[in-house]
Amino acid sequence: MAPDLSSTRIYVDADACPVKDEVYRVAARHALPVSVVAGNFIRVPQDPMIERIAAGSGMDAADDWIAERAGKSDIVITSDIPLASRCVKAGAEVIAPNGKPFTEASIGMTLAVRNLMTDLRSSGEITGGPKGFSPRDRSAFLSALDQTIRRIQRRRTAEPAAKQG
Repeated sequence: MAPDLSSTRIYVDADACPVKDEVYRVAARHALPVSVVAGNFIRVPQDPMIERIAAGSGMDAADDWIAERAGKSDIVITSDIPLASRCVKAGAEVIAPNGKPFTEASIGMTLAVRNLMTDLRSSGEITGGPKGFSPRDRSAFLSALDQTIRRIQRRRTAEPAAKQG
């Protein structure tokens, strides 16, 4: 019998997400619901498991919507480091579109580097942006998402056994 993943949801910070189609495919394979959250209207496939959320045009409306709902056993897809930090603190699994996981152990340093780079860019020290998104990034993301879902499945399977023991 497959583990109950009914309370697991994938939240996609969709405004600049290059891996939405990959999320849809993997979520369908595992029968997981997806909330695609953007500031305004965004096109999503017609599928009862895919929910489109237009969170509003406020500064962090989409981030706030996700952060208020994501929790233990949920998966958040974002490259937004402050949002990742909020979701990790809430117990969610967080993955960047390039497959890099955000964890409790790494989020502090990731936030510090982000803030440093923001300061350097604003002072004119650094003018380039992040490197382009590559097929290798897409492959790493697919692998990371699948591994994360399997890890949640294993945890869910182990929980009832732990409660009985």
